[in-house]
Amino acid sequence: MMLIEETAIADAALPVDQFKAHLRLGTGFAEGSVQDEVLKGFLRAAVAAIEARTGKVLIEREFSWSLNGWRDPAGEVLPVAPVVTVDTVSVTDALGAETEVAPGAYRLEQDSQRPRMRPVGATMPTIVTGGSVKIAFTAGMSPDWGGLPADLGQAVLLLAAHYYEYRDETSLGAGCMPFGVTSLIQRYRTVRFGAGVTQ
Repeated sequence: MMLIEETAIADAALPVDQFKAHLRLGTGFAEGSVQDEVLKGFLRAAVAAIEARTGKVLIEREFSWSLNGWRDPAGEVLPVAPVVTVDTVSVTDALGAETEVAPGAYRLEQDSQRPRMRPVGATMPTIVTGGSVKIAFTAGMSPDWGGLPADLGQAVLLLAAHYYEYRDETSLGAGCMPFGVTSLIQRYRTVRFGAGVTQ
């Protein structure tokens, strides 16, 4: 399995001015934008960390997911949420010939935790031995920053500020995330299903 982010978050979608205000950086100076690229880097890092911790994509963008076989022929759970659309599905045979699956052969079952691609018929398209399938889809909670839930937006700003303040620190533990951030994102964490729990 391999998940690839096909498009990055656009610069215009990053709340640079809001982040400057959060950091209480001065404004109105001739060189007021000199740190913009650095601030964008911290915002991108914070978004990536929160997405990794929650399994949720914050700002809409395109992904592709490649598999060597279906885990469940009755419907494949997609690796991130929420999925907005399944754009294309293509099957590659053992010789490398790629065939696009007709859009009418599958449907998206939207879910905030475990979105699935379901077959319209009985089973998913056949993947031959040595072959693979690639699912191209668009995922994200909002097309822009303004549409994000307020608590997730605040979590991104807090984590980006943490990265900014401790940018020269090397002694923090792996995966260190401030308590305020973890408490804000807790309700968005992916629900895990244990043995005997129906999905």
